[in-house]
Amino acid sequence: MGALRPLRSAQWYGGEHRNAYIHRAWMRRGAPSDAFTGRPQIAIANTASDLTPCNAHLREVAASVRDGVYEAGGVPLELPVMSLGETQVRPTAMLWRNLAAMATEEMLRANPVDGVVLLGGCDKTIPSLLMAAASVDLPAVVLPGGPMLTGTFRGTPLGCGTDVWRLSEEVRAGTLSQEEFTRSESAMIRSRGHCNTMGTASTMALVSEALGTVLPGVAGTPAPDSRLLEAAHGTGRLAVDLVHADRRPSTLLTRASFHNAIVALSAVGGSTNAVMHLLAVAGRLGIDLTLDDIDRLGSRVPVLVDLLPAGRFLMDDLHRAGGLLAVLRQVRDLLDPEALTVTGHPLVDYLDDREIWDEEVIRPRSRPLVEEGGIAVLRGSLAPDGAVVKPAAASPHLLRHRGRAVVFDSIEDFHARIDDPGLDVDADSVLVLRGCGPKGYPGMPEVANMPLPSKLLEQGVRDMVRICDGRMSGTAYGTVVLHVAPEAAAGGPLALVRTGDVVSLDVPARRLDLDVDADELARRTPSTATTAGFAAPHRGWQRLYVDHVRQADTGADLDFLLGSSGSEVTRESH
Repeated sequence: MGALRPLRSAQWYGGEHRNAYIHRAWMRRGAPSDAFTGRPQIAIANTASDLTPCNAHLREVAASVRDGVYEAGGVPLELPVMSLGETQVRPTAMLWRNLAAMATEEMLRANPVDGVVLLGGCDKTIPSLLMAAASVDLPAVVLPGGPMLTGTFRGTPLGCGTDVWRLSEEVRAGTLSQEEFTRSESAMIRSRGHCNTMGTASTMALVSEALGTVLPGVAGTPAPDSRLLEAAHGTGRLAVDLVHADRRPSTLLTRASFHNAIVALSAVGGSTNAVMHLLAVAGRLGIDLTLDDIDRLGSRVPVLVDLLPAGRFLMDDLHRAGGLLAVLRQVRDLLDPEALTVTGHPLVDYLDDREIWDEEVIRPRSRPLVEEGGIAVLRGSLAPDGAVVKPAAASPHLLRHRGRAVVFDSIEDFHARIDDPGLDVDADSVLVLRGCGPKGYPGMPEVANMPLPSKLLEQGVRDMVRICDGRMSGTAYGTVVLHVAPEAAAGGPLALVRTGDVVSLDVPARRLDLDVDADELARRTPSTATTAGFAAPHRGWQRLYVDHVRQADTGADLDFLLGSSGSEVTRESH
């Protein structure tokens, strides 16, 4: 099966000249001579890090990948790559997604590797690895690290992230003591693995499988489950096959692949963050994917997975109930049958025998959780280039709403004033937070799911319309309009909103408007308080990022990283 295909690594190791000698000798270290002749060199791009707690177990997973690579006749080479811990890094992990993608791309291109296994889990790790793989275009397969097991507190399952937001609001409302809240901390994270809710990590694992980049049936396998190590072994073997078949991202990922990913995103009730990541990966492949495609293909898809934050259950429930493939079988008619997977076979070929084993967790098509719950794209005078909202996680009565804006010029301004008893706000108000976009923060943080004013929480209010040019955690919930483009720092109309202006939200009509006369809006300029909140880095990555980052409606990649450079390196190192 293509055994005579020339290997890329032979450009380093082939021949008897001095440079080949150097490349072989420094890598030999006990390896047999045939390690450098005809055996695919498989990089294991590993995002394991003690500071990325959701990925720390990937060292063990990598060992099983190694075994699979060896078994298939390849040579495994672990390559630690930049790792982004969503819960740890400041100001936001999203600031470095593009840097992680660029660094991984460059290391894969620079080294003598023929293919790569991409090990990720925490939110930005799988997207950055996919972006890198798309740009370097070496045979690649994703292996998600899997969700954690469900913890419990006072006899009740805990959804990590989602229940942090919920319990912290109960403390602020006075219905939960600070002592009890702190006690829940040790129960929140029960095991290795990423968030057990349908947050960004779980979403990107499932979406990557629907995209065709994961061995079918693997995404969503819990991190402590021994079957994940079995899948890792199989993925290592598959990586060698990918090299022999020359099955690269550019031969696999098509518009049809993204079509299926968008349908899957909606059917599982996935994170809004996946929109940004899919747009960015498509941009590396030269595929013209837009927000309109997200809405057209996904917004009318039923939500079938009853999982926090939109539902009740958690990721290990989804796995025992049948997993992603059981979900996709229910919406098979909405999938593109031509889209391939890393195995070389169409995704739809893996759906025939996929049963639902718990119809409370995975709803049949005839009984969806939400009839039309996919991510909706809004446009209007407040979001000329688009904004997104997740109806499945919103309050139905707020999906059509008019209210008076209460504006915050920065996250610091928000924190300083939101609990002020004198704040002029009521349940019908619309909270507007700006300066949180790609350029403005910088990096577009997950601050859009703003905590509600404590005085309203005490009155029993648990949701309000909130609007922001930033993002929110995939584990969050509420009627939150996100990714407003252009952002305030890029000259968007969000910078011109004043407290007291009326905001009109109409999700069914896909509108987000500011009820201010166009002439009046044209006369306005951003206030000093607004512009003072925008990031102004003078050096380093942040300066490069602010100068070159694109807007949310295109995926917030850097302008000079669009497209692919391939894997060719023409100059020697010695």
